[in-house]
Parts: sequence; structure tokens; C-alpha cells
Amino acid sequence: MSGTTGVGAVLAALSEVMEYDHASLARWDPKLRRHTTLAGSYPGDATAYIETCLHHDPVFSMLRDPARGGLWLTDVPRQLLAVSPGFQNVLCPLGIEDGVAQCLFAADGRYVGMLNVSTRRPRRAPDPARAVVTLLTEALAAAVDPHAGPSPESLAAADARRPGGLSPRELQVLAELTAGRTNREIAERLYITPRTVGTHVEHILAKLGLPNRAAAAARAAAWGIADLPCHQRCR
Repeated sequence: MSGTTGVGAVLAALSEVMEYDHASLARWDPKLRRHTTLAGSYPGDATAYIETCLHHDPVFSMLRDPARGGLWLTDVPRQLLAVSPGFQNVLCPLGIEDGVAQCLFAADGRYVGMLNVSTRRPRRAPDPARAVVTLLTEALAAAVDPHAGPSPESLAAADARRPGGLSPRELQVLAELTAGRTNREIAERLYITPRTVGTHVEHILAKLGLPNRAAAAARAAAWGIADLPCHQRCR
């Protein structure tokens, strides 16, 4: 993973929420009309496409809509993928099967950059990561905002913007609580120990000021984590 220490840590934290093969956080330069990668693990040619060509890709007009949220690869219409150089010439040769591209906007509406995450394995559905990535958008935008910069102070502000101040892993555990899973079941799904899950649950309840798991699940539902739609891969 290349990139500045602080922003690279953001992507490392994101890896706790969802497994991926490649990811990048890029800042938009409105004067140069291009993206600059702050941290990423894509090969050089893919990074170059993200920086200099992605904003010309036919898919980008869908990405740039602030009302959309993230655009997951499996949700892009097949006819649009057929005319997308980014998909045909960059993602396909890498064997990418799934992932998300998320445009990032500052609180004042400025487009400040984007998150790209790609995996060679289709993700299971329903997928709590969809809601968690959406919840983290504001924090990611703060991390790449050129007015703030990736300083420790701006990253601390980004942490504060996460719902309830929860970490990415805590958000993931919270998403699992909406299904009524036990600590052992959550541990098996997240490849951590039941004791670690219990610690995360304690931190979630303390940070949110909630009395029990049921209340935490209700809060997650209010944030849109529960009742995620089942997305099937386009064939």
C-alpha cells in the first residue's frame, strides 16, 4: 500500500470492513482537472487511468451524482460497462469481479476526490459493507479534502464524523448485530475471536449510549444498515 501515512491508514481501516484486492483514495485537483492518488494499491497503469482518464469515462457521470452514493460494479448496466474503457481495459485485465467507486464531496458541496475499491471475488449478498461504506463517506471526504489536507488534525476530524464515532470495525460489528447474530457467529464471519467481538459490542454500546444489543440493532436500522437489498451479479 503506497501513500501518505495518514491516508494509507484510512485504507487500512477500510480493509477491516471489506476484503479487497486493490483500493485507492484520490484527491481531485480542479485546476489541473485530474485526480492525484494519496494512497493506493492498484498497478501503475490502473492508477494512471484513475488519475487522468476516469473523469472522462462514461461511467463517471453516474458516479459524480451526489445523490447516488457509491456505485457498485455489479449494479452498473451491462451496456454501460461495454463502452467503459475503465472496465474493459483496466478492471477486466485485473480479473476484477466486484467493488465500489465512491465520489467524495465536502460539506459545502465541493467534489474533493474518490474512493475506488476492487475485488476479484463477487461479494456475498446482502452485503453490510454497502451501508458501512456509505456511512464512512463523510470521513473519507474529510481525509482527502484539499482545503484540510491529510494532517493528523483532519484525520481526527474525519474520525469524529463517523456515525457515533465508531471505528470501521465497530460499524461492521454493528451491521452484524442487525441480523441478531451471537458473538460466536459474528466472530466466524469476521475471522476474529468471540472475545474481540464482545469488546467491540461493549465499545459500541458505550459510544452510542445504548443499553443493549437490541437497541444497537435499532440504531443501525435507523442509519440504513439493516434490511439491505440482495444484489445479484449481472450476467
